[in-house]
Amino acid sequence: MTFALLLIVLFAQLLPLLFAQNTSTQKTETSTEQELLESGQPSTLRTVDTTQDLKIVSYNIRWRSGDDLQQLIKLFREDPEIGSASIIGLQEVDRKKKRSKNTNTAKVLAEALGLYYAWAAPPGTKPGQEEETGVALLSVYPLTDVHRIVLPHDGPGHRRRAALGACVKINGVETRIYSAHAETRISMDQKLDQFKALLDDLNQHAPKAPAIIMGDFNTWQSDAAPKTIKLFSEAGFTTPFDSEKTLSQRVLFVPFSFRLDWIWMRGIEAKSHGIDREIEVSDHWPLWANVRVR
Repeated sequence: MTFALLLIVLFAQLLPLLFAQNTSTQKTETSTEQELLESGQPSTLRTVDTTQDLKIVSYNIRWRSGDDLQQLIKLFREDPEIGSASIIGLQEVDRKKKRSKNTNTAKVLAEALGLYYAWAAPPGTKPGQEEETGVALLSVYPLTDVHRIVLPHDGPGHRRRAALGACVKINGVETRIYSAHAETRISMDQKLDQFKALLDDLNQHAPKAPAIIMGDFNTWQSDAAPKTIKLFSEAGFTTPFDSEKTLSQRVLFVPFSFRLDWIWMRGIEAKSHGIDREIEVSDHWPLWANVRVR
């Protein structure tokens, strides 16, 4: 047997082993990605209101836990503006983080409020590190076709951000809903790519259905709002929050306000809306809207 023929025989024998190793690695990666998506339902479900109007809320809760989480539960139950919402989109939601004592925040909220839930997070930047903070959807309606979206473009330290999409049936009308958390420190054009990823997902899952896209878009640049409005308006969406500040912080004792959070709707009419500036659990304020599916 020539040396060349010997190499061919050895390669033929090793090829199945190499393929099996690659397949195993792929399965491990897929399994890890699947672990960053969770959904479920509480032991006792809240009664569905069958009236045409419903309340939706979007809120960056800034990984609240402990007493703050209990305060959030009380607010989501009783607050005159954000209480008793049928659909809630949350951002900065921890699950396995030391800072929040490994609290599965979305699951705790869902159980306390009697709502279906889904949670998703982006991949970590290093193997074996803590989970990144995620996004969540809570709904009085069952969540189907749940999809985790890793948004394009890295942030500082190769950090990624995620969004979460799902379908619900509101009075028999299939509606696609999203909770998203865009990256802060990237260019506005890159942020637009992140928003386009949401629209692409919508076109794949429910291209003609009514839709709600909400979350912390981190639109702090001077040209961010007009570019965001243009993108979603051209895609057939409207928002009642086109000129209102949703975050307030102090830098060296000087107050600054930014327009970061949004609720965009297609095929859905906002009957009333507002920003609950009395709630100071997070560095953001929650957005709410009473809406009707057309």
